[in-house]
Amino acid sequence: MNSARLSHWPALSGALLALTAAGLFGASTPLVQRFGSGVGPLTTAALLYAGAALAGLLLRRRVEREAQLSRVDIPRLLAMAAAGAVVGPVALAWGLQRTSGTSASLMLALEALFTAVLAWFFYRETIGRRVWLAMCMLVFGGVALILDQSRGGGAGMLGLLAVLVATAAWGLDNTLSRALAERDPGQVVLAKALLGAAVTILLAVAFAEPFPPLVAAVALSAIGVTGYGLSLRFYLLAQRAFGAARTGSVFAFAPFIGAALAVAMGGQAVSWLLALGGALMLAGIVLHLTETHRHEHAHEAMEHEHAHVHDDSHHDHAHDPMPEGSHSHVHRHDPRHHAHPHVPDAHHTHPH
Repeated sequence: MNSARLSHWPALSGALLALTAAGLFGASTPLVQRFGSGVGPLTTAALLYAGAALAGLLLRRRVEREAQLSRVDIPRLLAMAAAGAVVGPVALAWGLQRTSGTSASLMLALEALFTAVLAWFFYRETIGRRVWLAMCMLVFGGVALILDQSRGGGAGMLGLLAVLVATAAWGLDNTLSRALAERDPGQVVLAKALLGAAVTILLAVAFAEPFPPLVAAVALSAIGVTGYGLSLRFYLLAQRAFGAARTGSVFAFAPFIGAALAVAMGGQAVSWLLALGGALMLAGIVLHLTETHRHEHAHEAMEHEHAHVHDDSHHDHAHDPMPEGSHSHVHRHDPRHHAHPHVPDAHHTHPH
């Protein structure tokens, strides 16, 4: 992907990162249902985040390449772990045992709505009509099979309600993680996963959940490496690239991936609702990929630390010698006024 194309379509990079995260997480939902069958929800969550912790350990970067976590980040990490690594996966595991993998996957599309609303409320991220339309397409596509599931009786709906709790928890987690998107994503994954795994292991022991068979334990841990660890890394990079609301919206494609895989695994037959949902979601993704937003805007003076390069028209401070590629250190931005296509990343939080 050449730099000229990326500069004209600044949302493209973030959308592709979010799509990668969505693919990894979406594929994990029906797999968790299959290998987590008969495994307690607390134990399932513990194994998933034990795998995610391993991914975070392997993905950490050198201090000169990425900004590191600090003590001031601890309260936010604790809140992220409580919402995203305890409440979210436990509620999902409980719900998956009481509803179809296809419908549960699609219910997760509502995570985008929670994330977008919270991102607007806390960070005032700009959300234009094009982005709202894309979000609506993704969300409506995601809930298409919920209507189909609602005709199956109360038990399935109870499971979907638990999945809804998981989406709300992950929406809060996504919003909280936005402030850590400029930190080393591997380190964030490791810290969050270790906290989540520790809490759910203690709870699993306290509630006397039996240890699962070895095959299930290994499978769930492996799913955690990719679906919860590597996926979170790409999600954080996407938030860094184009904000929490847009990342959450593109990530809503994950349910369709999970639903399609559930169908392929024999969990549910293809229906016209699934086809309609997929078409709406694909249309929403295209709207995100082709978003462009340009106007005159001002940058106030600021000082912060994050990974950056020197060919993006925003980082022109001097080095002796000039480092190669992406690097991280505390640096200052002087006031600037210019126009170019942009998205609500760390340097473009101006009001509209």
